Amino acid sequence: MSAATSFSPSVAAAAGSASSSSKTLKPASKTLGFNLGFLSSSSSKTALKSLKAQVMLGNRFGLGSALGARMDSMPEMTSLDFESSVFKKEKITLAGHDEYIVRGGRDLFPLLPDAFKCIKQIGVIGWGSQGPAQAQNLRDSLAEAKSDIVVKTGLRKGSRSFAEARAAGFSDENGTLGDIWETISGSDLSMGLDFPKNMSVIAVCPKGMGLSVRRLYVQGKEINGAGINSSFGVHQLLNIFVDSMLMARPLMLPLDGILLGAVHGIVETLFRRYTENGMSEDLAYKNTVECITGNISKTISTQEKDGLPAFPMGKIDQTRIWKIGEQVRAARPAGDLGPLCSFTAGVYVALMMAQIEVLRKKGHSYSEIINESIIEAVDSLNPFMHACGVSFMVDNCSTTARLGSRKWAPRFDYILTQWAFVTVHNGDPIDQDLISNFLSDPVHAAMEVCAQLRPTVDISVPPDADFVWPELRQSGN
Repeated sequence: MSAATSFSPSVAAAAGSASSSSKTLKPASKTLGFNLGFLSSSSSKTALKSLKAQVMLGNRFGLGSALGARMDSMPEMTSLDFESSVFKKEKITLAGHDEYIVRGGRDLFPLLPDAFKCIKQIGVIGWGSQGPAQAQNLRDSLAEAKSDIVVKTGLRKGSRSFAEARAAGFSDENGTLGDIWETISGSDLSMGLDFPKNMSVIAVCPKGMGLSVRRLYVQGKEINGAGINSSFGVHQLLNIFVDSMLMARPLMLPLDGILLGAVHGIVETLFRRYTENGMSEDLAYKNTVECITGNISKTISTQEKDGLPAFPMGKIDQTRIWKIGEQVRAARPAGDLGPLCSFTAGVYVALMMAQIEVLRKKGHSYSEIINESIIEAVDSLNPFMHACGVSFMVDNCSTTARLGSRKWAPRFDYILTQWAFVTVHNGDPIDQDLISNFLSDPVHAAMEVCAQLRPTVDISVPPDADFVWPELRQSGN
């Protein structure tokens, strides 16, 4: 889900995970190359004035699940400090580990011209899931800052994306829309096996689908501090290199795990379990999908490419559970969060804790762990499934996320059905260590810190949302 930097007015937290040879980095470069966009400078002595930091949205982890992950030994978490001559940084402590944050907000927009000093054009290459949000957020933020920096989108002429970019306000007439290579040639990018050594390269990656990034930005236009959280990674700053693993630390596990694949597998297998045990289909849907996307998510959030057309991705909302879901959503009163089923909560939170433990064992910082295992799920993704079902959530994401979800949902379905639920059916003794480990897990204290940084608005996803992929606007009810 990574993309170019977003200047959505949000609370920001610096990535605390780095190589063991962490250094204090002082940014200075001719050009900053983004994962999605490239900056064009007017001077070879351009100084990059800021490092956009990793954002933290927080909440309290208030669910008392009877299941939890076992705490094992883990590698030392190291912190990477950073310097910014434009934005104010501050230190937070998550479960005993220091990390650094930069708080976002619309009140910081006047600083953008200084942060992008000497930059004349920002090229956003591609559209997809993140492109529309990044391009529009940058454009709108710079306009409010009264900056003359041009945000230009580079796309294939004649493509559907080209037409969508026009509809979003970009045009070749005013120099904000052009062909991919035309846009790249106007930026300081050299094509090769690696970036030029005189170019700073960082990635800033919003923790949510592009639709969430844009939606929260728009919702928060009148509210300071609204936006979505992001992580950032530094690949190179002139001749100062950081371990390549720091380059946004692409986390494939969360896409395949609790964010998309696992939650799809969870609700499918729980729906079968409940109906096989005599529960009505309507009630089974409410105690699975509605329970997770409504009460559980709300509680967690507020209280604690080429070749693809030959292999099209099939629809994933055609099984019985999603047909029942259409009926349930059609009859659902406005604002109803559904029931709170303890068994569903236990399964969902247990898998969430399992993912937390995997990332912790790999040495990731708590800001990354919480972002990838909790916040993005309950604050960015689940609201889309609550609105219109699983396809509405998964298929509004990137191609990578869509493929990962389709690969892993059946695996989680299988392991829960064939292994986890069997122990329940057999009446196996409860492992009390799992419960005590869950209750004493340091992630809860870290979540309490994150709760203080929660955004000022919740994302609103109406069933008839007009900001989603066109082919999904009629999906579900």
